[in-house]
Amino acid sequence: MKRALSLLAAALLAGTPLATAAFAHGVTAGDLEIIHPAIPAPSPAAKSAAGYLAISNGGAEPDRLLAVEGEFADKIMLHTTEFSADGVARMMHLEAIEIPAGDTVVLEPGAMHVMLMGLTGPLAEGDLLPATLVFERAGRVEVEFSVDPADAEDDHADHSGH
Repeated sequence: MKRALSLLAAALLAGTPLATAAFAHGVTAGDLEIIHPAIPAPSPAAKSAAGYLAISNGGAEPDRLLAVEGEFADKIMLHTTEFSADGVARMMHLEAIEIPAGDTVVLEPGAMHVMLMGLTGPLAEGDLLPATLVFERAGRVEVEFSVDPADAEDDHADHSGH
């Protein structure tokens, strides 16, 4: 999955026909390209959800994603998923996500992601939710998370415990 998203991110950056309207939204901020910030639509009663995106750093210096801010959740954190030897997934808070120079980092189900806790209202497919990504070097970058079909989320990314 990570390889597929990395290839999609590369295709989007190169402007190839592989880039479809559903995956075309993003933002450029200096050397960073923010690619398709999205939230798979949670159930209407959900209190939490996860957000995903890719960040490509075309520059010569690394950067770090420090935070995500938005008014659609009481608390937004950077998380990663760790699996125990018996295959049980556990979400762990990250202080920051490194974005190496010349590389693309993909936040995806079962790995690093944006955790949205205390949703302030239902999220419906097609919604565009304004948010701010806070980077160490690039500063504050305004984006919109699109609420995508629920089946876009990996079945293994269970966020009901948050």
